[in-house]
Amino acid sequence: MLYFKCKEESKGCEIMSEKKTKKEQSKIQSVARALNIVDILSSNSDGMSLAQISEKMELPKSTVYGLLATLRDFNYVSQDNESGYYLLGTRLFELGNQVARNWDIKDVAFPIMRKLNKQFGETVHLGAEDNGDMLYLEKLESDSLLDISSGVGLRLPMHCSGLGKVLLAEKSPAELKRYIIQKGLTPLTKRTITTQKELEKELARVRKQGYAIDDGEIMEGLRCVGAPIQDANGKVRYAISVSGHIKNMYGKRLDNIIHETIKAADEISKTMITR
Repeated sequence: MLYFKCKEESKGCEIMSEKKTKKEQSKIQSVARALNIVDILSSNSDGMSLAQISEKMELPKSTVYGLLATLRDFNYVSQDNESGYYLLGTRLFELGNQVARNWDIKDVAFPIMRKLNKQFGETVHLGAEDNGDMLYLEKLESDSLLDISSGVGLRLPMHCSGLGKVLLAEKSPAELKRYIIQKGLTPLTKRTITTQKELEKELARVRKQGYAIDDGEIMEGLRCVGAPIQDANGKVRYAISVSGHIKNMYGKRLDNIIHETIKAADEISKTMITR
């Protein structure tokens, strides 16, 4: 994340205040209240009455009842027939299991990543999108002395990374436009894509060839090959990449790395889908 310091302290305060106001305005009150109910019930395994929830939220019973009724209709909340107490519903259990299955990706991907790492001696990454950022889930270091600024839990822009481009290529035109508005196309090197037109052209190429290349766009001298991974539902949610110095990733060796990266991504995808 990039931070900018304003020379005038008062001006900076005004900007921060304006952002906070816009954020508050964009919040849907009924959704926020419904999610608050889910959080409250999550810490009360024995359930809670309408009166208790209403008191906890400092809202009228009629308002809380409407929210509970809606959550109950969608199985996010259930109600005990005898006590009338409200508890978390089965839908949350289903979603929790789905999330757990998706996060199995690290267990599935790691041995395949290790094989790629040993085969080429280059850095291998596993990543996923999180709130418009590329989030690194796993990393295996290179044998070379090239220091790649990445690590598990680190977030980087999507438009200038092999992993990120692969995932951006799955977005609809409207979703891509929304991403650009929210995140911008900040240049990290002189090779970084900085216009929507350039990015759309690049992503069309990624879709056609089935892989993405970061050619010194996120770090000078670094070349990265990324390929898409499907989750248990067959949707592209993750990506795997091989990164190294440009002098080690060119010609036939680069072609071989591209082939093996795609092969590794396909192998992980097949395992995820059949689990």
